[in-house]
Amino acid sequence: MFDDFYGLDGRPFQLTPDPAFYFESATHRKALSYLGYGLAQGEGFVVITGEVGAGKSTLVAYLMATIDPARMTAANVVTSALDGEEIVHVVAQSFGLQVAGHDKASALGALETFFHDEARAGRRCLLIVDEAQNLSVSALEELRMLSNFQLGSHPLLQTLLLGQPEFRETLLESNRLEQLRQRVIATHHLGAMQTREVQPYIEHRLGLVGWKGNPDFDPAIFPAIHEATGGIPRRINQLVNRLLLLGAVDRREHIDVAMLQQVLAEMSDDGALAVVTPAEEPQPTGPAPLEAVATVEHVAGAPVDAIDTAAAVALIEAALADRDAQIGELQSAVVELAAAAEERGAASAQEQSEAVAALQAQLAEANARAERLEARLAETERTLRHTLTMLIEWIESGDGARQVA
Repeated sequence: MFDDFYGLDGRPFQLTPDPAFYFESATHRKALSYLGYGLAQGEGFVVITGEVGAGKSTLVAYLMATIDPARMTAANVVTSALDGEEIVHVVAQSFGLQVAGHDKASALGALETFFHDEARAGRRCLLIVDEAQNLSVSALEELRMLSNFQLGSHPLLQTLLLGQPEFRETLLESNRLEQLRQRVIATHHLGAMQTREVQPYIEHRLGLVGWKGNPDFDPAIFPAIHEATGGIPRRINQLVNRLLLLGAVDRREHIDVAMLQQVLAEMSDDGALAVVTPAEEPQPTGPAPLEAVATVEHVAGAPVDAIDTAAAVALIEAALADRDAQIGELQSAVVELAAAAEERGAASAQEQSEAVAALQAQLAEANARAERLEARLAETERTLRHTLTMLIEWIESGDGARQVA
């Protein structure tokens, strides 16, 4: 409706991913660099995560539009909750293979033959798995096994995993995915657009459908849109769609903040506001396991440009010292247990018999203590890894390099 009123050639804010509308924000530019680097390696896994509507599918569609099909064969899988055997059949179907049997061995055989044929024809194979957070651990392990297919020393399949933020946590924390983690060669979390990018984003999409300045926008509306949507592209699309619809109904050629407030009120009344408004971050329900960990997490969650180099280094050193202290404490517990066993070994047979129950109790307590310490150590290392990643990204952005200089 509003496209006719404003003389537009199409729908500028459709929700379906379309590579023609790709907008290179700072976070999308960085993600594209990681994707390009990962694909150039020709092996392993590339992982891109982001909030719902952050533009993961649009980013990949844009990338795929630039790839020569004569050099690469790509297949796309949008997953539901699949187990290990199901994912193999789905991958085979995504590459257009008709598997004679319904067993996993038949599907694997068909895939291996297909990958070899493509390699001999000079084409690489790329598997794109969207909504990867829905996959079971067994399905992820099957994807890792597919990456083992080789022709000589050349890998036959590379996999791109797209998922929501919880997939990143699963990948980092699951003990069963260590081998998969070792094969991830590039990873990026697609964040929200910055406030200053909202206006270029909206005008970019309008310009692609013949916008000539009608309607025009009050400059104050763009930061208000960012605040209302959290800078997530799909949420922006939904909100601006409603704005332009209101403008067409009221025959307005100027879109202002008052209209935005009216749209937000209407969306609140009809229950649609929750779709475009960013959800509040859940508050922690318990104390952090360590004081040092809490401090590191607080800074790691801050905006990157707020992290000072010296402060970040100090936090890393503190986390390392805390980790060493935990290791020392664990080692002390082991030494104490060994000393107790040696002392009881020197006692008489009668005393040893009487002390069996006490020694077993001490062993159980020491094991429980060791498990607690190991859990705290793992938590500290995860936090340390996150802080290091934030510091590296900050330095790569240029701000860190200028401060160090």
